[in-house]
Amino acid sequence: MKAIFKRELKSFFHTMTAPVFMAGTLLFIGIFFTAFNIIQGYPHFSAVLANVEIVLLLMVPILTMRSFAEERRSRTDQLLLTSPVSVTGIVMGKYLAMVAVLGLTMLITCGAPPVIALLGGSTGLSDYLAILLFLLLGAAYISIGMFISSLTESQVIAAVGTFCILLILQLIDGIASFVPDGAEASLVCFALLILLAAAVVYHLTGNLYIAGGTGIFGAVVLAVFFILKRDRFSGLFGSFMESVSLVNRFSDIVSQVFDLSTVVYYLSVSGLFVFLTVQSVQRRRWSQGVLK
Repeated sequence: MKAIFKRELKSFFHTMTAPVFMAGTLLFIGIFFTAFNIIQGYPHFSAVLANVEIVLLLMVPILTMRSFAEERRSRTDQLLLTSPVSVTGIVMGKYLAMVAVLGLTMLITCGAPPVIALLGGSTGLSDYLAILLFLLLGAAYISIGMFISSLTESQVIAAVGTFCILLILQLIDGIASFVPDGAEASLVCFALLILLAAAVVYHLTGNLYIAGGTGIFGAVVLAVFFILKRDRFSGLFGSFMESVSLVNRFSDIVSQVFDLSTVVYYLSVSGLFVFLTVQSVQRRRWSQGVLK
C-alpha cells in the first residue's frame, strides 16, 4: 500500500492534477475569505468553508476521475491486479494519496484563523474543527468519486458521473421536498432504494441470486415495517433524506455547533465507498483470472 500511495502522490504532482485541484480550491477559499472575513469582518472562518463546500463538486471529479478509469483504459491495471499487493492495499493507497492532496490544501488554510485574530476576530477551536470537517467531507466525496471511477474506463464518464452524484447529494433536500408526505409515497421511494441497492450488489458480485436475495430480503423487511408501523411512514422518506445529507451535517459548524456523530458519519461514508471500490476492483480481478 505504501508503494501505491507514493506512486499515486508523485503522479498527481508530476501532472497538473494536484496543482489544478489545489489552486482551484484555494482560489475560491481566498475569494470568500477576503469577502467575508476581511472586508465584512465576519469573525469565523467556518462561514467561508460552508460557502466553498459546493466547489468540491467541481474539484473532486478532477482529482478522482483518473484513479481507476485511466488504469483500465491504458491496461496498466492488469499489472496492479497481478501484483502481490492486495486489492485493498491498491484501493487504500490510491484513496489516501487523493486525501493527502486535499489534506495539503486544507493545511494551507490553517493560516486563515490567525489572520482573522489579527483583525480582531476569533481563533476559536471551531474554526479548526470546521477545517477538519471540511477535510472529512472532501474525503467522503473522494471515496464516492473513486468508486465511480472504478466502474468505467473513461475519465470523462467518471468525472461527469461523480459530478452528477455529488450534485444530487447537494440538492437532496430539495429533491426530497418534491416527494409527497403520504405513507404510500415513502413506501415506493424506499422500494426504489432497495431496487437500486440490489442492482449495485449485482454489479459487484455478478451473482443474480445474491442480488435477488438482497432485494427480496429488503422488500420483505420494508413490507413488514409498513404493515406494522404504517402511520410512521408519513413523511419518513423526506426525513431519511435529510438525515443522510452530507451537506446538512457540515452546515451545523457555521452555527458553532460541533457534533461528533458528524465525524463518525463522514468516516462511515468514506469506509462504505472504499469497501465498494474494493469489491468492484476485486470483481475485475476475478474476471481477468477467468479469462486467463
